[in-house]
Amino acid sequence: MGYHDLTNKGLPLGKVFAESDIQSNSSWTNDLSHEVLEMLGDPDINLAAYREEEGKVVFYAYEVCDPCEDDPDGYLIGSVLVSDFVFPAWFEGFRKEGSAQFDFRKHINKPFQLLPNGYIGKFDPSSHRGWHQVNAKMNPKYLSRPKLGSRRQRRNMPRDEWQLSGVKKV
Repeated sequence: MGYHDLTNKGLPLGKVFAESDIQSNSSWTNDLSHEVLEMLGDPDINLAAYREEEGKVVFYAYEVCDPCEDDPDGYLIGSVLVSDFVFPAWFEGFRKEGSAQFDFRKHINKPFQLLPNGYIGKFDPSSHRGWHQVNAKMNPKYLSRPKLGSRRQRRNMPRDEWQLSGVKKV
């Protein structure tokens, strides 16, 4: 119920749809903290982690909240629910299971592990599929064409063709 983007001036911009969150019994504060943390981790939406899998090079988007995305995986600061997040160790494939703290809540035990409702953007240069989303539950709908305006769609096109968000002055 939110995403982060860039303004037409190239600055980070986050959007959270609080009313939609409330209507779907989700926490808007969890979504807000998710987007803020991801803008801090990759403000220019251009970072990725390199990994070798089955003899091939693949890249994982540097999205710090997606692997542990879900309201039940968040935690409270006072009475406000905020998003769990992964540490840089999550993106370090050389780490062994249990060798580091991979997420703040200590639910993730190894690099690139997804919690039950987690997901991550992945790019396999040899597949010619471009960026695609990997879900812990591997819902087939995420293997289809990316939604218009989504980060997945933007990652499949040259950056100079992105349609950036404008900021209204009030």
